[in-house]
Amino acid sequence: TYENVWHADVTFRERPALGAVLHLREVPPFGGDTLWADMAAAYDNLSDDIKARIDGARAVHDFIPGFARFYGPDRLAPLQDRFPPVTHPVVRTHPETGRRMLFVNTSFTTHIVGMEREESDRLLGHLVRQAHVPEYQVRFHWQAGDVAFWDNRATQHYAVDDYAPHRRVAERVAIAGDRPY
Repeated sequence: TYENVWHADVTFRERPALGAVLHLREVPPFGGDTLWADMAAAYDNLSDDIKARIDGARAVHDFIPGFARFYGPDRLAPLQDRFPPVTHPVVRTHPETGRRMLFVNTSFTTHIVGMEREESDRLLGHLVRQAHVPEYQVRFHWQAGDVAFWDNRATQHYAVDDYAPHRRVAERVAIAGDRPY
């Protein structure tokens, strides 16, 4: 129930995960689906004005905002040396397909470099909401034993928290990634 926010995994790292494999061992009797959003489609459907503003822009990704809802500053601050904030392109290029896609998310992207904070917050708000557009999404209904693989470079995901008081038990493996460009 902790991950019910649109996000891409570990973008606060210099080399975020390439992808992940998730195996559902136990599924609730109802709910517990996972949604994925295609961030290339999200980019493709932006206005030309927005594309012009973000092409070539860089944004800061920091682990603290993503984990602040779970842990206090006393637990997170000592880890800042291990995981300093990094910058990534707002629009990254997929290394295999060459497609351009949005590479910002609610969990870890804090601001766009070189913009006034208010302008950055407004633009980032618009960009991260692109994952909410149903036309860019797919929804997967899990059965016990199902396995899913996703490309963390090209998607964001959302674990739907609608199955309380039941359990959803999964095992996940993240795949080492590259430096976004």
